[in-house]
This record gives sequence, structure tokens and C-alpha cells, in this order.
Amino acid sequence: MSDGPLTLTINGKPQQFERVPDAERLLDTLRWRAGLKGTKEGCRTGGCGACTVLVNGEPTLSCLVLSHEVSGENVTTIEGVAAEKVGRIVIRAFAEAGAVQCGYCTPGFVVALAGQLQGDGTPPSVASLLDGLEGNLCRCTGYRAIQKAVVAAREALK
Repeated sequence: MSDGPLTLTINGKPQQFERVPDAERLLDTLRWRAGLKGTKEGCRTGGCGACTVLVNGEPTLSCLVLSHEVSGENVTTIEGVAAEKVGRIVIRAFAEAGAVQCGYCTPGFVVALAGQLQGDGTPPSVASLLDGLEGNLCRCTGYRAIQKAVVAAREALK
């Protein structure tokens, strides 16, 4: 394996990292090189959704993507989503619906939902939004509160 430079735009800011191993996951680059700890590591196998980020606006499991695979791309983490209007609406909906308990899975849910809700048109249907969250797991809430948050966030963007 060799180390090489990596360029990413993270939360709107171009960043350059030196000597990034070819096998380094995007999750590790974000947490340990960029210092963005909001993206959580859950299962390391793409089964929980805690590590969801947006790559060029698309929800992406950062534990399954090598950093060099997205070199030159735009990556948005929970920190970046929280700074945007849609992200703030989703975060508020989660808080008001009581969809945050331990909070470990919350960044992944918020990023995935915000990614689906971004756009200038009518938000997708609730069923479509829930389908888009199927890969995100929560062990605390029982999902009813998360479903309420999805409905509230969608309604707030209508």
C-alpha cells in the first residue's frame, strides 16, 4: 500500500491531506484527519447508517468508501448539514418529536433525511423518505418518534 495526497471539499471548505493510505476509509479521514467527530462509527460494515455523510449531495455510508475513491468530491457531514436551513429543520423536528435518546444514531438519520429533502421542489412522499432511511438503525427510540420527525420535517419544507 502507498500513501498519497487527498483533496476533498468538506462542508464547503477545500482541504488537502498528505500521506493518506490507499485503504483509509472516508469515515476515518473525517473523524481523525479533519477532526469532525459528529460522523459516528457504528458497525464498520454499512449495516447501521451511523456514518452517513453526503457525497455530492447523495447519502453515503462513509465506512464503506475509501477516501481516495471520493478525492476531489464534495463531502457534507452532520456539522455541515447542521449549518444549512434544511438541516436545522430536520434537527428541530427530531428534537421536538423526541426522536433523540442516546443520540448515537441521530447524525446518520439527520444527514440521510436532509440529503433526501434538499432541493427546490416538493419534498418526496413520507413513504419515500422512510424508505430512504431503511439503512439507518436505532436501538433506543422504537422508530415511532423518528417517523414523526420525518413527517414534521417534510411538512415544514412544504
